[in-house]
Amino acid sequence: MNDLLNKIHDIGIVPVVAIESASDAVPLANALVKGGLPIAEITFRTDAAADAIKAITSEVPQMIVGAGTVLTNEQIDKAVAAGASFIVSPGFNPKTLEYALSLGVCMIPGTATPGEMEQAMSYGLDVVKFFPAELNGGLAMLKALAGPYRNLKWMPTGGINAGNITDYLSFDKVLACGGTWMVSKDLIAGKKWDEITALCVEVVNKKRTIGR
Repeated sequence: MNDLLNKIHDIGIVPVVAIESASDAVPLANALVKGGLPIAEITFRTDAAADAIKAITSEVPQMIVGAGTVLTNEQIDKAVAAGASFIVSPGFNPKTLEYALSLGVCMIPGTATPGEMEQAMSYGLDVVKFFPAELNGGLAMLKALAGPYRNLKWMPTGGINAGNITDYLSFDKVLACGGTWMVSKDLIAGKKWDEITALCVEVVNKKRTIGR
């Protein structure tokens, strides 16, 4: 794995954010940093994504900022221009993956099946997203896949929460887990930065209990 992926592994939890107003980006980033999670995947599910990424990378430089729900080459261009360090897609699209790799950008494509995982590996990737994790068999599925795919690591997202995240993180083939519960739309809309920080502290402490 490259240095960026190693850093993501060390943090272990990636807040997946759908942000409606770019003005909330910096306060949110500060809340995450204060809570011990200096990383965020800002999804292109809203029109504010690129501006939010730019604001965070400009004003909270200690944050690792990625772009999520990336579906097109145009979105890759916007994310990279805004300063995103990595790209995440919900599914496996060879065309967008090839484009990201041509730019030298770290991309974690979404996969749900062994066939998609093998395609990703054929591009030289050793980390993929597993989405939606819980609906596709969860941790039991990953443990089964780890037999034939010994050199692959996963970032499970979808159905991950405070109740099951330590189970996932205890498995050494999990790079990190993506989750939304500590950065829900309601919390962001209500500007509940202290509550977001508290949820981050809680999950970071859970991670420490398993020695990770």
